[in-house]
Amino acid sequence: MEVMTLERTLTELDHVRLLNLLRRDAHADRLPAPLQAVGDLLDACVIVPSRQVAPDVVTMGSEVIVEDRQTRQRTTMTLCYPADAEPALGRVSVLSPVGSALLGLRVGSLARWALPTGDEKAAEVLAVLFQPEAGGDYVM
Repeated sequence: MEVMTLERTLTELDHVRLLNLLRRDAHADRLPAPLQAVGDLLDACVIVPSRQVAPDVVTMGSEVIVEDRQTRQRTTMTLCYPADAEPALGRVSVLSPVGSALLGLRVGSLARWALPTGDEKAAEVLAVLFQPEAGGDYVM
């Protein structure tokens, strides 16, 4: 099932931390594409208190299962900040194309992003296996 929605939900804490991350790197006249994508998301998202975020929303620190729309391959990923990213271990940076595409989506939503080659990728969010807020961690 694919949920057709443009709404993205971020917690107040994730929103503030990501704004600070962008501000730190915003000294250039023009932000690199990954930073611009996150900046656009921050401008357009719905912001909720951490205690009120739905458990099926992809937040920072969430572990999710996604399914590639073309190959049907399922992958488990954890969304993290750049310093904690280890793609080989499934820890994807929020500043990567796939990371920024996943942030704020709900289970059933379709994440879309561009590869360095310019090709488009799409994956459905099948499950949120772990979300810090759902586990009572509001400051992760």
